[in-house]
Amino acid sequence: MAELSSKVQNALDEARILVLGIQVLVGFDFRAFFEPGFEALPGWARALKLATLVTLLAALALVVLPSPWHRLVEGGEDTEGIHRVTLRAVSMALLPFALGLAGDVAIGIQPVAGARGAALAGVAVALAAMGAWYVATGIARGRRPARGEGRDVSDTSVEKKIRHVLTEARMVLPGAQALLGFQLAVMMTQAFRELPRGAQWAHVGAVGLGVLTVVLLVAPAAWHRIVERGEETEAFHRVATRFVLAAILPLAAGLATDLGVVTYRLLPGAPRLAVAVAGAAFALLAATWFGLPLAARALRRGRPREVAEA
Repeated sequence: MAELSSKVQNALDEARILVLGIQVLVGFDFRAFFEPGFEALPGWARALKLATLVTLLAALALVVLPSPWHRLVEGGEDTEGIHRVTLRAVSMALLPFALGLAGDVAIGIQPVAGARGAALAGVAVALAAMGAWYVATGIARGRRPARGEGRDVSDTSVEKKIRHVLTEARMVLPGAQALLGFQLAVMMTQAFRELPRGAQWAHVGAVGLGVLTVVLLVAPAAWHRIVERGEETEAFHRVATRFVLAAILPLAAGLATDLGVVTYRLLPGAPRLAVAVAGAAFALLAATWFGLPLAARALRRGRPREVAEA
């Protein structure tokens, strides 16, 4: 059986594979609302594009969850708890990812294949993805003998904890950079210039939040080279943890803000709905990435006192 630390690292690496694919598609979907061909899409395809974007954001919320959970709940330690959370988050994220991928393929092929061809292509992609990610793996797992779990906590060395926190930074950074590129490219389009000034400034704010996310995620590497001279110390682990956690909040705010902008782009007559969508998206992302881990940490800390009082 693999060492717990290796299992945690492998799970984080697998989440990293998924998060990059999701974030690239999210960036593409944001950009699609400002492409010249967007207006030529039928109404159902434009609505499906917004639904696809929301679905992919749900997948992103799930697949990023292990990073703040590892930092806030487990304190960077390798535990069966963080391993289970990572496995469940990735497993759950695959479903909205499959649906979002299917939606994007259907919309992309619609001008060539028409509505019926687009629907068939979307269904085929969804079935193929879920078949490979859920059906085949479920059958294979059912044929394997059950394995007992190891110790709940390993004696995690500083070196391994630093490796994990840097992996978690790399989970978010490439996708955040790709998203920032799409955000900046949108500002060069004619459709963006046609937005009212308020919507333009909202997008500018989202770009600023994207820049802040990238800066904070790159900061641990600079700190490690300049301050620690490449040494692996507990002080660097604490600093890197703070940078990674600090980067996740502006990422949530930037994604939510741009979701409001594209909602307005789709429904220009409903500015209040766009604001409500942005607020709801930020609340859900913040609750997933901070509310759940903090609640779990508070519950865990409260258990010893309850046992002692009993």
